[in-house]
Amino acid sequence: MSTERFVRSAREADVDTVVDVQVAAWQAMYGPLLPEPVRREIGSDEAAARFREQWQAALTSPPTSRHRLLVATDKRAVVGFAAIGPAADDDCWPGTDAEVYALHVHPDHTRQGNGSRLLNAAVDHLIDDGFHAALLWVLERDNPLRTFAEAAGWRADGTTRDLNLGVPLPMVRMHASISA
Repeated sequence: MSTERFVRSAREADVDTVVDVQVAAWQAMYGPLLPEPVRREIGSDEAAARFREQWQAALTSPPTSRHRLLVATDKRAVVGFAAIGPAADDDCWPGTDAEVYALHVHPDHTRQGNGSRLLNAAVDHLIDDGFHAALLWVLERDNPLRTFAEAAGWRADGTTRDLNLGVPLPMVRMHASISA
């Protein structure tokens, strides 16, 4: 493993690259399932501005001290990110249940260990923050993120919802126990 690949807390200077990673990952993951106008919208300047505002706020004024934005780097360039914090689902207890809100690696940098480093670092932070379980929402149908989570030991817990990106996309909630 190269010493030029690591995970660290995101910095304000990383926001534009986080947005680029998010757009590329969403286009790769959701794009084939969406109508053309929605695919164009995801890559639009307006969408990028909304994403940028969201990630800037996540860094400068997170809702709690347990909300974090982490980035994976390769040769000092940001190639992926994870957003984590207390779980927000009604059936969860935010004191002990955490959520991985986003876990994305740029499609050009997948299958190189970046996702594993991100997930491991995220779980380490969650454990340090006193969480006992972690959740991750993924598309119900086969996709790289779900396959990755399952390979890491996460399992669907039976909870479902739809993500509406112009069309409803069925999602399942993955669960992992992270307490010692």
